[in-house]
Amino acid sequence: MRRPVAKQVLSRPCYAALSSTTFPSRILSSSSASILGIDLGGTKTALTLFDAATIVPRTSQSFPTEASEGLAAVQDRLLKAVKLICAPDTVAIGLGVPGFINPKTKHVISMPNIPGSDNVDIRQWLTSAIGLPVTIENDARCFTYAEALLGAGKGHPIVLGVTLGTGVGGGIAIDGTLFHGGHGHAGEVGHALLMPGQPPYPTEDRRGDVEQFLSGTAMGKRCEAARRPQDYLEGHVCSFLQPEVIREVAWFIVNAMHFIDPSIVVFGGSTGRALNTHLSTIEKEVSAWLLPGVKPPELACGVLVDAAVRGAALLAAADTVPPTKFP
Repeated sequence: MRRPVAKQVLSRPCYAALSSTTFPSRILSSSSASILGIDLGGTKTALTLFDAATIVPRTSQSFPTEASEGLAAVQDRLLKAVKLICAPDTVAIGLGVPGFINPKTKHVISMPNIPGSDNVDIRQWLTSAIGLPVTIENDARCFTYAEALLGAGKGHPIVLGVTLGTGVGGGIAIDGTLFHGGHGHAGEVGHALLMPGQPPYPTEDRRGDVEQFLSGTAMGKRCEAARRPQDYLEGHVCSFLQPEVIREVAWFIVNAMHFIDPSIVVFGGSTGRALNTHLSTIEKEVSAWLLPGVKPPELACGVLVDAAVRGAALLAAADTVPPTKFP
């Protein structure tokens, strides 16, 4: 049987000297408690230690994930980084991962970019290794949560977050709380069908979903002359692609309007940020496809440079302490 956290703390210098049954109330009376946020990406992993009461960052670090080496190697690098950045007053960890999470067991169903990661309990592994409670969530939902509470979506009742990077992810926040749906798949906009059976490039996968059209990977196949994500949507290199992307983004926003009616759609990711100069054009395209009298949502790009890692920390804080009131 695994030893209680309080006993483990004594032999591990980076852990908080607080037992799992007492630390929530201790946080509220301490000005020095901290929470660690982690964004485990396929290319880079970022870690930031935040003040637990204010979610103000104290220190950050990152390292190449080197996902192709497999889960065991990634876990080894992650554990070393966590031990280096944790402080004696760290009381919880939030972990954002690029994959599906089973809403009941919290096991990772799969992380496509990390071989060997199917059906693993990373949360329990990190909890056992570090001796601190760990909250795990999909990275795009972490992005959405942070932007809803502290970023571009602050003050909006329904926020749809959309991350356009290597893939397409998303999340829904309603009144400051993540909405997972009946089976845990709400907000997975990348897998919503856009043009079924008609992907924009030759492939055996004929889904024709949003990810096949609007991910950075897809745009690289649609415009092979691009050398960076910005080239897809800025300048002349891929100018032929830009009207198509604007129309396709508008289509999936219209679909979202008639399902969840978001008050704002917030874009993130390297490709998503490149949409910034096109937002007014996308808004016009959305209005052209909406039924008469339907008010379109506000469109914005995320304003938090560390939204995913901050969102992971915020979720850990929500699981650990009573809600924090942010200015």
